[in-house]
Amino acid sequence: MVGLFEQEGGSFEAPIEMLITCHDKIRRFAALTAKLAEHLERRGCDDVAQDAARGILRYFDIAAPLHHQDEEDDLFPALLACAEPALRAEILALSAEHLELDALWLRVRAALQLIVGGESGASEGATLPRDLAEEFARRYPQHAAREENDVYPHVGRLLDAATLAGIGARMEKRRQPPVSISGR
Repeated sequence: MVGLFEQEGGSFEAPIEMLITCHDKIRRFAALTAKLAEHLERRGCDDVAQDAARGILRYFDIAAPLHHQDEEDDLFPALLACAEPALRAEILALSAEHLELDALWLRVRAALQLIVGGESGASEGATLPRDLAEEFARRYPQHAAREENDVYPHVGRLLDAATLAGIGARMEKRRQPPVSISGR
């Protein structure tokens, strides 16, 4: 089984391909969010719903923020340093959209926490509003598609191999578990 920090279908030596792999997972978990809302309406908050909510929470709490950080801390600044005005505007718009998606995630996250039982352990009757789930399931994939269609194609033209290698190395380091300094 591939974990959240392991990447299927790529390596950090090819950071753009890795980002696209992340987008594929984002699309899968965003779609699962809409399916979960439908499931809750039909069957209520059963074990299947709780398992789905846990998976979505795990992905968007751990892996998705790392993906945004890969773009915000490494890829976007490297591109902005040499981008023409139209590309610069698109990158800045996508960066602003990350903040909107983060806010949307917090709303979805609150509902998912209730579904899994949250801190209280009570999940009975918990729901995920369909309109919220559908917005999430629509907006995240749209955002990923814009990045893939409007920004990523410029990488090969604007960034050299050394810059891409540095981006990949930082992406990999970001996903390493923290090292204990206690000696235990």
